[in-house]
Amino acid sequence: MKLAERPAPQGAALAGLSGANYGDVVVQVHASGFTGDELSWPSTWVDRLGRDRTPSIPGHELAGVVTALSYGTAGLSVGQRVFGLTDWTRDGTLAEYVAVEARNVAPLPGDVDFTEGAALVMSGLTAWQGLFEHSHLRPGLSVLVQGAAGVVGSMATQLAREAGAYVIGTGRAAGRQAALGFGAQEFLDLDHDALEDVGEVDVVFDVLGGEIGKRSAGIIRAGGTLVTITGPTDARPADGRTVDFVVVPDRAQLIEVVQRFRGGRLRTNIGSVASLDDAVAAFNPTERRSGKTIIRVRP
Repeated sequence: MKLAERPAPQGAALAGLSGANYGDVVVQVHASGFTGDELSWPSTWVDRLGRDRTPSIPGHELAGVVTALSYGTAGLSVGQRVFGLTDWTRDGTLAEYVAVEARNVAPLPGDVDFTEGAALVMSGLTAWQGLFEHSHLRPGLSVLVQGAAGVVGSMATQLAREAGAYVIGTGRAAGRQAALGFGAQEFLDLDHDALEDVGEVDVVFDVLGGEIGKRSAGIIRAGGTLVTITGPTDARPADGRTVDFVVVPDRAQLIEVVQRFRGGRLRTNIGSVASLDDAVAAFNPTERRSGKTIIRVRP
């Protein structure tokens, strides 16, 4: 949502402002992330009631500065640096300003660059929720992370290793060193190694889906969990459970993630940084490099 050429007046309330609701803040976006396939999501084009809302603005990860508060907003202030995840069915963050529910953003410490802040949001929340909310990860368990060199996989690898798990990463041969660098203790080349050779594990964190996702169910030991972000699946461990989930905003989890980043226990996986003028080209799969693409809205 592009508002005006200048920020809202300091301390302004947003009653009647187009796109802003009770409990919202307006954020001047400094950096934004996006998911490459989000133009294929129904929520990109319709609202919560299924009504057309085109033209749409994509992007749901942001880092920026609060410029105005709506009635009912608590815990944030004008001028505060924030980062977070916007609602799927509202206009997104590839814009100069965005209205977002205050509860969906968290304070961004002053020593964290906006680019890094935006890169932490989706991958950090997805990995955190998959490992700790849905898999109930604890020290001593074994975790196999599919796509361990990717944006989400690399974050899951780091968080699982920090939590005291034994981490096995998978992916293409070219991703071996990256996966090991992010903390995987073993690496499985999916082009040449048999997935079943790893033996049994307690948790599989799947970001690949398809045949690999189905085979993952066969290596989970009794009581273990297959957790996937690739959508509903009929893959079921023989004596375990499968959880497919969609990431949700969570302020407390964002704070946990950024604290680990500040302490050097987490790294982002940024592949390229582009300007807002180049955002359309950045959606072209042939233009994207491995790692997260971040759109720097303000220089």
